[in-house]
Amino acid sequence: MKKILLLSSLLIGAFFANAQQATSCCQLTAQQTFNSYADEKAFLKKHPNPVPVNEPITQGEMVELRPADGKAAKAFLIKAQQPTTKYLFVIHEWWGLNDHIKQEAVKLSADLPDYNIIALDLYDGKIATERESAAKYMQSVSADRSVAIINAAIEMAGDGAQIATIGWCFGGGWSHQAALLAGSKAIGCIIYYGQPELNKEKLAAMQCDALMIWPTQDQWINAQVVEGFKEAMADAGKQLEVLAYDADHAFANPSNPKFNKEFGNDAYNHALEYLKSK
Repeated sequence: MKKILLLSSLLIGAFFANAQQATSCCQLTAQQTFNSYADEKAFLKKHPNPVPVNEPITQGEMVELRPADGKAAKAFLIKAQQPTTKYLFVIHEWWGLNDHIKQEAVKLSADLPDYNIIALDLYDGKIATERESAAKYMQSVSADRSVAIINAAIEMAGDGAQIATIGWCFGGGWSHQAALLAGSKAIGCIIYYGQPELNKEKLAAMQCDALMIWPTQDQWINAQVVEGFKEAMADAGKQLEVLAYDADHAFANPSNPKFNKEFGNDAYNHALEYLKSK
């Protein structure tokens, strides 16, 4: 009887150990968590196909980056009128580096004249005009490739660069990752309803504070995610400001038919104040 009980205890212990190991190895990264939302029909419905941009892009140029993986990448660059070490990395939504993001870069450049503005292309040229394609592109993104592109932009900015980041949706999460990758060069990070990094060890190495712009009706970047982010940042000794709006996911995107102009403009003005303080 004792042998049976001992064997049962060992089997039960092994079962829970294996279960714990399986849970640990299968935990999703911040990027994988957000990309997984593309499988949900409700998430797709929150992203109506973008309204076309009719105004021409009159500033900026496409430049080539040289990531360490050997495959060239592209970015949209608007240089400041006067030499400056400040850079703002702009990271697109799940649609890709489309004209809307380029227009946003032009707008940011006009309002932040002491920043070089560089809008990164993490889709390697792919642009979605329909949400089904956007979901496909977002899910196919390689984290290693995105990190390589961001690191190439950091290298292009130079040794003395001061780097702030901003992004929306898919790009909101990558804005946070870019701030982490920038290390001591990071001076600020803005996350518009994107999946933040919750790993406390990674957050401990973060060299700047963060501003999270959060629509309280968001089903995915919800109160649980935001509270978890607050706790993780506090535990890591990092400053975080959360700016909440009674709005839904993607409320700040002018190309979205559900764009909330009042809230979108207010969030933009707060983002400008944050970046001007750096």
